[in-house]
Amino acid sequence: MFIVFEGLDQSGKETQARHLRARIAQDGWKVHALSFPDYDTPIGREIRAALDGARDFTPDVLQLLYVANRLEHRARLELWRSAANVVVCDRYRASSVAYGEAQGLDPAWLEDIQRHLPEPDVTVLLDIAPEAAAKRKPVGRDRFERDLPMLARVRASYRRQAAGPGWIVIDAEQSPDDVAAAVASAVVPRLGPPSARGRS
Repeated sequence: MFIVFEGLDQSGKETQARHLRARIAQDGWKVHALSFPDYDTPIGREIRAALDGARDFTPDVLQLLYVANRLEHRARLELWRSAANVVVCDRYRASSVAYGEAQGLDPAWLEDIQRHLPEPDVTVLLDIAPEAAAKRKPVGRDRFERDLPMLARVRASYRRQAAGPGWIVIDAEQSPDDVAAAVASAVVPRLGPPSARGRS
């Protein structure tokens, strides 16, 4: 199964992805981690420079870079899935739709340019108000994190997308332990027992 965490920065995606990986591994599954953007690739370094203000890419160019960054990992992701492993990912396709749509890009175009990326089986939206997210990181925020009106539009896009199949919405303003319990309760039963190929 391919499980993706989505949400605003500081919604707890990294923390909850780590908790879920540990919980699934306890059940005998072999679990792999992915996180986007991957700033260690040449494309990822360009994205990092843009977020730090060193590049002035237009919104469409920046989203194309995000998509290209994910495509760099497509072969590895497909290999893991073919081996009946579980992949838990921090940010994926819905991020480009949410952030691009919030900047005025066509969501249909944002979905179409990602059509060659594998579909997630489950997408967990950690839903949090921009103001609450900002309080969790008062300093050192990048240019997107500082733009609360834009983040409100990002949240609205995520909520719109979450009306589709395969989404789970979790209130991320709860304590981390309560969020982890809600995520496990919603996701783990969907896995079932590990297959012979999926056992670690």
